[in-house]
Amino acid sequence: MGKFYIGLSVTYHDPALAIIDDQGEVLFAEATERHLQNKRALNCPPDQLFYVPGLLAQYCPDPDEIVIAINWRKKRPLYEAVMSASSFLSAPGLLKAGIKRLRSPLENYQLHHMMACQRSSIVTAGLNLVRIIREHYPQCKISFADYDHHLTHAATACYSSPFDKAACAVIDSYGENGSMAFYRYENSKLECLHETKGLATGSVGLYYMKITELCGFDWLKGEEWKVMGLAPYGKLNQELYELLDSTIRIDGFDCSHPGKDFFQNIAKLEAFKRPKDNPIEQAADCAFTGQVFFADIVTKLLRHLYSVTQSDNLTLGGGCALNSSFNGQITSRTDFKQVHIPSAPADDGCALGAAWLSYHASQMKPVKQSKLLTPYTGSSISNESIEQLIKFNGSLHIRHLPENLCETTAKLLAQGKLVGWIQGRAEFGPRALGNRSILADPRAAETQDHINNSIKFRESFRPFAPSVLHEYADEYFENYHESPYMDKTLRIKEAMRDRIPAVCHVDGTGRLQTVKQEWNPRFYQLLHSFYQLTEVPVLLNTSFNVMGKPLVHTLDDALAVFLTSGLDVLVINDYLITKANL
Repeated sequence: MGKFYIGLSVTYHDPALAIIDDQGEVLFAEATERHLQNKRALNCPPDQLFYVPGLLAQYCPDPDEIVIAINWRKKRPLYEAVMSASSFLSAPGLLKAGIKRLRSPLENYQLHHMMACQRSSIVTAGLNLVRIIREHYPQCKISFADYDHHLTHAATACYSSPFDKAACAVIDSYGENGSMAFYRYENSKLECLHETKGLATGSVGLYYMKITELCGFDWLKGEEWKVMGLAPYGKLNQELYELLDSTIRIDGFDCSHPGKDFFQNIAKLEAFKRPKDNPIEQAADCAFTGQVFFADIVTKLLRHLYSVTQSDNLTLGGGCALNSSFNGQITSRTDFKQVHIPSAPADDGCALGAAWLSYHASQMKPVKQSKLLTPYTGSSISNESIEQLIKFNGSLHIRHLPENLCETTAKLLAQGKLVGWIQGRAEFGPRALGNRSILADPRAAETQDHINNSIKFRESFRPFAPSVLHEYADEYFENYHESPYMDKTLRIKEAMRDRIPAVCHVDGTGRLQTVKQEWNPRFYQLLHSFYQLTEVPVLLNTSFNVMGKPLVHTLDDALAVFLTSGLDVLVINDYLITKANL
């Protein structure tokens, strides 16, 4: 019984579903890509017909009322409406010529494809969910809410934070009207300070997508990560930096494309593009320069936000908030003292933002939340499925170790074994935070290549993250500040780099995860057991998947990776599984 708020992120990429109860507590939040095992789940509805009934039965039993909230306004911007009416947002329409080019680093067909996909997703938003509710709970009242896209980003960032008041920046590729919005957060309310207007305004997100293209990567696949990983191998190309800088201007919160030479200068960028058949190393200078340009632009915006709000606290949302390389520099480059970035700052996280906004809209007075949200809000793997495996297994060695699982696993890690580690509920967001992780001993540099070559099957330049016990983190990292969601890259102290070379990137940095007992007791226990054996309070942590796939979701997914890769050990809940009797 009761009222529930279901948030749907209906963005055409990275859709997700979240459920909040009538006390504002998060019951469930998960990206659609997980159960589909389809990276980014492009053009897939978040309310899957054969998956959602089980979620409702588990988290919304016998509901009286359900509010369905989405992360985009139903009323669409004028430009989009005109393009749709003129058939430009159709398959043949993408081929049409004779329309003025938008002032953007991307081509019209790319922008119109995004608009068309997004428009289609909004039109059908909640369609499956309504049918499911009607069939399973015919007496349940259903109401609807739709919110400004960037407001849902801001809600996710602020309501998941430990702050009572904060400044909030949403820096994205695009929304209903522009690419960015800035807010003041206080008393559980969000006050919009500025929102960019019009597709002709500068989009930092679209620029990073352009940099991704120039490096020879595919932003539609979400390969901006590769730019961040490759950048430390390069150096500044002054000509490219000046060319990028000539195409965009920052004035306070305003971001614009100046001058009549804009398209000419955008065309000149193609000279720096790496052909996909050429070695990736050729793009290192482009990646480095693009990352520097991005950091300089966002720094200007955040400094202005601080001057307006005078807040010590910053929350950050939007796709650009996934740039952990820059996130670790914010407190040194601006006057903000504390920075919170949610575990899912991109569009999947907007499902939570939409649900929270609809919850707060129903309250008579502001509701104080001000607590750090756990990222462990997704699905779990049941012991029953493992017991089924034991019953019919004929080759794997399976042990049930409820009393000494962490100690046994820590010994195997210290012996150099590579471990797939699955515990409890999955993480919400793109990063593995100790519940859907591949773990290794960070003390041997060759471990990095071994995992890239035999498990992840990905490029050798991409680094791995250090998960570190909070109480020892300041011994290993310069200017240490907490990074609960692996959201900040910090510099590893020079004296410690040889102790953990497998998680030390070429520039001496690591995208760390802070581990505290109250945040994740079992992962903390494992790290502590490893520390007792090795005197190193750090483990190499990377997502439990192979390149091109999302984090594993079911036992079958985990076994598929385990049996077709170089993993030595698979741990699920209290069970330790090996290919041979170790």
